[in-house]
Amino acid sequence: MPEGGHGAQLEAAPVRHARLATLMPVTDRIAVVTVTYSPGEHLAAFLAGIDAATTREVDVVIADNGSTDGAPEAAAEDAANVTLVYSGGNIGYGAAVNRAVAQVDPDIEFVLIANPDIRLTSGCVDELIAVAQRWPRAGAVGPLIREPDGSVYSSARELPDLVAGTGHALLGRVWSTNPWTLRYRREAEEIVERSAGWLSGSCLLVRRVAFDSVNGFDSRYFMFMEDVDLGDRLARAGWLNVYGPSAEVVHHQGHSQKRYPELMLPAHHEGVLRYQSDRHPKRRHAPLRWAMSAALDVRSRLVTAAAVRDAKNPHS
Repeated sequence: MPEGGHGAQLEAAPVRHARLATLMPVTDRIAVVTVTYSPGEHLAAFLAGIDAATTREVDVVIADNGSTDGAPEAAAEDAANVTLVYSGGNIGYGAAVNRAVAQVDPDIEFVLIANPDIRLTSGCVDELIAVAQRWPRAGAVGPLIREPDGSVYSSARELPDLVAGTGHALLGRVWSTNPWTLRYRREAEEIVERSAGWLSGSCLLVRRVAFDSVNGFDSRYFMFMEDVDLGDRLARAGWLNVYGPSAEVVHHQGHSQKRYPELMLPAHHEGVLRYQSDRHPKRRHAPLRWAMSAALDVRSRLVTAAAVRDAKNPHS
């Protein structure tokens, strides 16, 4: 499977119905793909939850981005259905997922892509598949994601246009009720099964044919905005992104983000800039791109410095 190279080629590509007909799955197995970077105890807990999450036979593929804690190797040794793929270094989330999905049997219709710090609840994967079956044009289905404290994480959002996306990126942390963030996150809406602009890549069920039709994740995104970009490209190709809150998971969010804020926060802002630049590539958009780049650079430096300071002084 190609790993990116999408560039600014974002025009809609109609789904080929004939291709769907020729690629009907011949197995009811599913695949689970996860990316590791020294995941510690999270990985074992994630894998332990798979059996209760689905009644189907499961193939697991772990794409390792340079772990040093031995957790991926231990997982592969403990289970016959686990395949471990080494990426050769920390190549980023989307590129590693693409490598893992390329190892999946092409006869498998559905692939669950999930972070290793996701806790799957009983029956949640089967419920995601049921949602996908209710929405035949669903290329991706996302569950309701809870924080460890039980609160609901906003995981099914609108695609960010230049104004709303920049407003949210700049003000979301310091003014959470600003109009751009409210419109983008859709938190005030009733929690119901519905289509969305994009779904969180921390736990995402994809139809293999849909994922392949857009060449998977764009590997130019290191760790953030790759799921926004995927949702947009799926929609442009005629697929739907469907929020299925009848399936629930818990995300012990950001164990890597909290440990490495000096890497993760700048990567987020780089992703925002890449996403908007790809969609506003013309010469007349140049002043907007420059202004957005400068604003995000300043914010990245300030937020990163604060995060590193807080990490060094957690009780201050």
